[in-house]
Amino acid sequence: MKKIEDTLFIVQARLGSSRCKNKMIKPFAGSTLTSIALKKMKAANIPKSNLYLSAYESELKNLARAEEVNIFHRSEKSARWDGHGHLTEIFEWWDKLPYEHVIMVNACCPMLKIETIESFTRLFLNSENDAMFGVVRKQNYIWDIAGRILNSPLVKNAPDTKTIKPFYEAAHCLYAGSMKNIGKNIWMGDFTKQGDVLLYEIREEETFDIDYEWEFSVYENIYKSMIANKKGEIL
Repeated sequence: MKKIEDTLFIVQARLGSSRCKNKMIKPFAGSTLTSIALKKMKAANIPKSNLYLSAYESELKNLARAEEVNIFHRSEKSARWDGHGHLTEIFEWWDKLPYEHVIMVNACCPMLKIETIESFTRLFLNSENDAMFGVVRKQNYIWDIAGRILNSPLVKNAPDTKTIKPFYEAAHCLYAGSMKNIGKNIWMGDFTKQGDVLLYEIREEETFDIDYEWEFSVYENIYKSMIANKKGEIL
């Protein structure tokens, strides 16, 4: 069993999005995506001293200060990372913060619920796995690039998806890993080994990830509706 005191909880953000400019500080339902994520993490049952925002730009750091959240001062190189190179270039905190494990929340998923963050944390801490990944259950036909079906129906030539074997799709909103493995250029475990990465199923509506301007507008309206149903409380 892992100890929560040995676990870093982190939100990593930057302002370099080209598809939805400045989405992390852009007004969203009377707040910002960054602030919403930080408020949820503060409201979750985790040690607040273990909570950090990793950011380079001053606008993001000011949001963390407003929420009284610890700041990891990310470098400009990390904030401009293009996906090539060693993981330690983007996750610079791996050997600079005194923790063994890390749970990271994607702030671009405003519908993610506090109780989901908490249950994800409990399962990871009680598991033997070094890595855990949030996933969404899907039940649909999928083919590879050559046109071969990858999940055959249980009934041959079935006319609907109810007889298709379900599969999991990466949710990209909640991640857990080992700090030392990041140093080895391993983030989410060994995908070639079955069961090495523990999968955590999340309701699809919680995983809506804002990448584009149209998603920002649509998801903002959905989020406002969800907040209204909770009488203004965060999710």
